[in-house]
Amino acid sequence: MKKVFVVGGGPAGMMAALSAAMMGKEVSIFERNNILGKKLLVTGNGRCNITNFADKEEFFENIPGNSKFLYSAFSKFSNKDLIEFLNKNGLKTKIERGLRVFPVSDKSIEVRDFFVNMLKKYGVKINYNCRVSDVIVENKHVKGISVDESVLNCDSVILATGGVSYPTTGSTGDGYEIAKKLGHTIIEPFPSLVPIVTYENVRELMGLTLKNVKVSAFFGEKLIREEFGEMLFTHFGLSGPAILTLSRFLHDYLGKGEVVIKVDLKPGLNIEKLEERVLRDFNKYQNKNLKNALEDLLPHSLILYVIKRANIDPDKKVREITKNERKKLVNSLKNLTFKVKGLRPIREAIVTGGGVSIKEINPSTMESKIIKGLFFAGEIIDVDGFTGGFNLQIAFSTGYVAGINA
Repeated sequence: MKKVFVVGGGPAGMMAALSAAMMGKEVSIFERNNILGKKLLVTGNGRCNITNFADKEEFFENIPGNSKFLYSAFSKFSNKDLIEFLNKNGLKTKIERGLRVFPVSDKSIEVRDFFVNMLKKYGVKINYNCRVSDVIVENKHVKGISVDESVLNCDSVILATGGVSYPTTGSTGDGYEIAKKLGHTIIEPFPSLVPIVTYENVRELMGLTLKNVKVSAFFGEKLIREEFGEMLFTHFGLSGPAILTLSRFLHDYLGKGEVVIKVDLKPGLNIEKLEERVLRDFNKYQNKNLKNALEDLLPHSLILYVIKRANIDPDKKVREITKNERKKLVNSLKNLTFKVKGLRPIREAIVTGGGVSIKEINPSTMESKIIKGLFFAGEIIDVDGFTGGFNLQIAFSTGYVAGINA
């Protein structure tokens, strides 16, 4: 019986081990934590956004990092295949806004336990608190692994050690080091989905979530990317789904000149329509101070901030606001601008970009083109997606393919 070792017990590692075991192989997982799926437990705010129900074309539009590499793996084990597999084996799922797929229970622990129980059912041996330091290779062929001072023999190894985001969950870049020693090229890891630090102090807005806004990133006059959706203010700057997606495209520009984020608080209205709307509110509340006249237009905690950014006295009576001041207010509502100081550290990123070069991995098997019997799955590979379940699907698809071929 073929002996397969899986290094890493996250989503990709568990799926790889399971698909290998279902093919009748003798499988062992080596996990450095005392539990499997530690990062899985924190995904989707503890609810576990398992995948996304988008059709194939839309799905790949949400993979900015090397999506073509995934075509083969996705055709062998797609989002629909994953959902069918989970449902058939007892884990019920539901589809929410943005086609995000969650367990019906809203509990990520149920997803993790589903995989652990399936692994046990198919006889996978799980080794906890084990740190693999090397893959043993002879004549360009895998022979075994070095783990905690001992050498164990096997026929193939699947590296599913993750990236370097959330190091407390065990993703500390060990897999990169192992792959590098074996001759693989590592594309410099970078934070793919990560909050943005601004020069502006937004502490007074901390915790405020804005829905249905348009956020655009500019490098000088050049539009880098725009996103529509939800954003959040933090003690250091900006976060939330739309901002995280924007962050994926900023690292190439940072340090080369000024990068700004413009927030359109009213994307559904053009300048003329918004001016009409503001005028209506001004007529309605003409005897109030400006700071008390925008409740119909903005969340309470944002009003003072927007007025200050427009350089208008918040205690000025509405009837005394000049046409020029009104135009400045409208401009603030359509172009609330923040200068980007940088990105939060990679350890805080939801996903790591970069990793083992896709040029050195066979996309239809996930096997190394350099070492026979060495396979890769999940975030260790230089592939990444947006928020919404896309990254977990990458883990499950590549894990599945690595497992059946190992």
